[in-house]
Amino acid sequence: MPNFDTGHLFLTTLAPIKKGTTLDDRGVKVSHEQKIRTTLAILPTALQSPATEEIGINSPFARNLRTHLCRFMVLDDVVFNGRVKQDAIVTALSGEDPIHPRPVDQLTNSFLLFVADIDAVTEDGAPLPAKLSKAQQDEVRDAYARRLWETMEAEICEIYENCEGFDTVKDADGFADYLRRCQVETTMPFNDYWLNPPNLHQLPVKGMAAVALVPLLVALLGAIGWFTGSVPLLTWIFGWTPGWTFAGGLIATALTVWGAYAYTLRNGEKPMPPGEYGDLPSVLKSLYLQQKFADFAVRMQGKSNAEIHAAFGDFIAETQPENKMAPTQVPGVISIQRKNAIFEQ
Repeated sequence: MPNFDTGHLFLTTLAPIKKGTTLDDRGVKVSHEQKIRTTLAILPTALQSPATEEIGINSPFARNLRTHLCRFMVLDDVVFNGRVKQDAIVTALSGEDPIHPRPVDQLTNSFLLFVADIDAVTEDGAPLPAKLSKAQQDEVRDAYARRLWETMEAEICEIYENCEGFDTVKDADGFADYLRRCQVETTMPFNDYWLNPPNLHQLPVKGMAAVALVPLLVALLGAIGWFTGSVPLLTWIFGWTPGWTFAGGLIATALTVWGAYAYTLRNGEKPMPPGEYGDLPSVLKSLYLQQKFADFAVRMQGKSNAEIHAAFGDFIAETQPENKMAPTQVPGVISIQRKNAIFEQ
């Protein structure tokens, strides 16, 4: 389930960019691809550097509490990684001329790529799930698309109006359906919010080896009996036929190894568990508390124990550590010292 892992949904969409031309803000005729590149170039990023802080306009994705990371990109074509490596001797014997080019994959159209790492929830602040069915993942994706439409409809329309099929999108449900049609499978999700090593789905290696060893021993016994002309005692008691035992043992061993291989693949496909505080509201709250506590520690230098005790009570009352939704740091900033960087409920 690569689209879902660690309680997050890893969304990847590809929207085909229209061919032909349109007018930009100056009334100059440009291609849709150029228009979308210009729009993305001036789309505000998060306030995460001195340069972006000077601009003072936060990313529109900071208007929701589900987006951890996201990226837009225009994909012109796929990258050619060179010829498929093969044995030089085999190539020479086959008569293939390695100078002749092979067929190369190419896109027939430019695409707008949108990828996002989001909390796999339908309500801001809800606990991250450990498991989600395919239908539940679709529900999370649709809820996120509707949230984007509610918070950044103007930016979405300005970007996607240059893409095929977006002309029929008129509301949040329409945008959710559009992203559904553009979604492709995410094959390499990434997450690093664990405070402690996660409880991964370990393979029962010893148990699997023991299960595989039994039919192998049976096959080995059959082989010994077959090559030595049978084991007299077993033949006398059970009418044992070593040839059939050897064959049956081999088949059972092959089936057992195949079963272990399939089980290993299925085990690897299981989503890893969510981090204890891996949802975006918890991450923002931890950043808020970290900075508040650092300031508190500085202020308490030289104070008496009684003064620190009393002040710490005020600190708890002010920061409300148990309430991850507020007060907290707003998304898209790196310091609560900045203007409008704290969300008060």
